[in-house]
Order: sequence, then structure tokens, then C-alpha cells
Amino acid sequence: MLKERYRLISRALIFLDGVILAAAFIMAYYLRLHFSDHYGFDIIEKDVVSGGPAALELYFPLLFWSVGIWCWMLVINGVYKSFRGHSFTEMIWDIIQASFFSAGFFGAITFFLKIQFVSRLFFLIYIIMGISFLIAEKWFIVKISRHVRSKGHNYRQLLLAGTGPRAGRFIELINRHPEWGFRIAGLIDYEEERVGNEFYGIKVIGSLKDIPQVLRDKVIDEVVFIVPRGWLESIQESITDCELQGVKTSVAADLFDLRVARSYQTDLDGFPLLTFQSTSSSEIQLFIKRCLDLAVSFTGLLFLAPLMIIVALLVKFSTPGPVFFRQKRVGLHGRVFVLYKFRSMFSDAQERLEEVRHLNEMDGPVFKIKKDPRITPLGKILRKTSIDELPQLINVLFGQMSLIGPRPPLPGEVTEYEHWQVRRLSMRPGITCLWQVSGRNKISFDKWMELDLEYIDNWSLALDMRIFLKTIPMVIFGIGAR
Repeated sequence: MLKERYRLISRALIFLDGVILAAAFIMAYYLRLHFSDHYGFDIIEKDVVSGGPAALELYFPLLFWSVGIWCWMLVINGVYKSFRGHSFTEMIWDIIQASFFSAGFFGAITFFLKIQFVSRLFFLIYIIMGISFLIAEKWFIVKISRHVRSKGHNYRQLLLAGTGPRAGRFIELINRHPEWGFRIAGLIDYEEERVGNEFYGIKVIGSLKDIPQVLRDKVIDEVVFIVPRGWLESIQESITDCELQGVKTSVAADLFDLRVARSYQTDLDGFPLLTFQSTSSSEIQLFIKRCLDLAVSFTGLLFLAPLMIIVALLVKFSTPGPVFFRQKRVGLHGRVFVLYKFRSMFSDAQERLEEVRHLNEMDGPVFKIKKDPRITPLGKILRKTSIDELPQLINVLFGQMSLIGPRPPLPGEVTEYEHWQVRRLSMRPGITCLWQVSGRNKISFDKWMELDLEYIDNWSLALDMRIFLKTIPMVIFGIGAR
């Protein structure tokens, strides 16, 4: 549950520290030149080659050596583990210790290899700047993390099944480490009589049979079963309920028969868990997917700004009403967000919904008709070309959506889902998906749901790329658009 994410974050922090130290190295070189030029003073007589300052190119081998050694020392001294359980003061001490050993190592290399063009002043500036930059970076990360979590963001909501001694130890562990970013939303107990009671300050909100409804009513990112052996047979159905709704499940017990989810062993600071997950567990690939979302959405909003401004003006002056259509949609694991589109209907479209409901051409809880009388003349063009979807790049930028993923449903549609259909909410919704490149509104609702689950079960970056490439001709020719 935590180990894979921690490994990815640690590697990202090591890379960031390497970039920072490289910047400190180059800045120290230029500050050394500036110091010498203005004051004509150096700690040693000269750092010259052929009568002038040593060229930066001569320093490059030392740059890679020093950054690599420094990052290695940071790892050895537990700087990255400090994010998990140490105070900021302890983290600073770890950085200073790592920097001291790095300086000694670096000094030894320059001495034994007789690298004479490196001045002591450069070396001193580099060490001071490196330490200062690392401490400032860690302070900034800690402050941002605490601020984000103080606002209630960046937490994973856990539902804990179990009220025994081991469950109590797990709750204490989570409470001791708020920096991990987990919250226990409630407890599940085997005995219905205990519903409403509190255990370690957390309310028992249901029994095993209530899990499907709890997952619908609350935002739950993961269910953790910490149960005695006597419960093992009883929780098989509960595991299946979580699996069918696409919610990640961890069990401090033996393996169960699974229909879709994949299992793997993980641990939380030595607390062994078996995890069952129907979505991808590759944090690296998911991280790359998010980076691509950020890059493409930001670039798209930047370069498409002129077009979007023109469309906004046309919408504003063609018919009365707002430029953007805002609508609540359901995202990852039931998170509700506001989706943005260019308005393509008359402003009273919602009030006229009952007038046209009988014309619905889709089965299931969704509503779509080919010739909707509520659509404006400009709206027909916007929908045919999918230009009305462009503002959703804002949702992608904010992390509410992805470029590729199941389309976000309306809250009212989700309430009518069958259990197996809820699993489509287990991945971040997208602007385009398998449904849109496989016929869009021409296929049935059940087939649509199956395509979304097929996407989730087989997700990869390569699949996202194939869907993206197929989307281009679908948009150009307006296939299936309404």
C-alpha cells in the first residue's frame, strides 16, 4: 500500500536533489569567477590553467562525481526516510551529516587525483550552497505537504474492517504518522450490535454486509481487512464486493479467490498486508501518465487559447446564457467535481429536460438523443467537432480528470449502477476512452460499461497512446458525436 508509492517518491526526490546540487555546482563556479574578478583574492594562489580561470568543461567530470556521491550519502544517512517519521530538525541534521561525508569524499578524490584547478573557495561555496539549497527544498516540500493536508487534500481514505487488537495497533500506527497521508473513514465490525460504537476514537459505521453501501455513500480509496481467523470465510463475499466496485483491498490474512483483481504482498512499516487491486499497481507508469496529463493539458490550454477565446465570444453573443456549462460529475472512487464545457444548449435546457426525456435513445441510466431540440445552432457545430470538450483540459490540469479514461458520469447515473458497473470509477475519468473510439453513442450502455472495465483491466501507457491516436480521426469526422 505504501511501499511502492514511497519508493517512487524517494526516487523522484533523489533526482530532484541531484538537479539542485548540479545547479549549486554551476552557480558556485560562476560565483567563484565573480569573486575573483571583483576582489582579486583567492584562498589558494591560483586555480588557473594556462594563465586563466579553468573552463567549466573541465569541471563537468567532477560535477557528476560530486552529485552522485552527495546523493548516495543522502540515501545512506536516511534523508529520504526522514519524510516518513522524523522531525524537520532531524532531517536537517541528516543533510548536514551527509554533506560532511560528501565533502570529505570529494576532497579526497581531488587530492589523490591531484586535481589542482579546483580552488578551495569554489569548494567552500559549493558545499554551503548545496546544504542551503537542500534544506530550503526540504522545508518547502514539508510546508507544502502540510498545507495541502491541512486543507483536507492528498489523503487516502481507508475503510478498516476489524475491531480486534491488531486493528487497534494499525489505527495507532496510522495516528502516529499523519505525514503518510492516510485517514480512516470508519470501521466495519462482524457483529451488527456494535454498529454505532467507537473503537480507538473511530466510529463503527457498518457490518460486513454493509460494505457495498458504505463504498457508495463514502469516498473510500482502500479497504483494509484486519480480522481474526474466524472471519476468513465470512469476508470472502466482502472481498468480492470491493473487487466488483473497483476498490483496492488489503488483507492481513491468507489469499482469497479473485475474479479480476491482482494480488501482491506489501507492508506498512513492517505491518504485513496482502493487497488485491483490479487497477494498475505500477506507480511509475501512473506517475508518467499524470506527467503527460499535466504537460499536454498545459500546452493545449496555452496554444488553443486563441481558439477558445473566439469560441467563448461566439457562445456569449450567439445566444443568451453563460459561456461555460458547469456540471457535477463523479470522478475517482466517487469524488464529485465540476466538469467544464463550452455551453452548447440554450440556457433553459435543464428545465426542459422532462419535455424530451421520452426521446432518450440510450438504454441504462444515461440520457442521449441524436436531435436534441435544446441544442443551439452553434452548439451543433461544437458538439460535432468536440470543441465543446476543450475546457475539460482545465479539469485535467487540476487532476480531476485524465486525457484518457472512462467518461465521468453524473451522480444520478451512479446511483442506478449495478455493483459491477461501479468499478469503472476505480480509475481517474478521462476526456476520451475506449467507448468513444468504439462507436460512442452507437453502442449499448452495458457494452459501454464493459469497454470501460476492459480498459481498466488492461491499462498501460501503450493502450492510452492507441486510444489517443484513434481519437483524432473520430473527432475530425465526428463519428458517433451527438
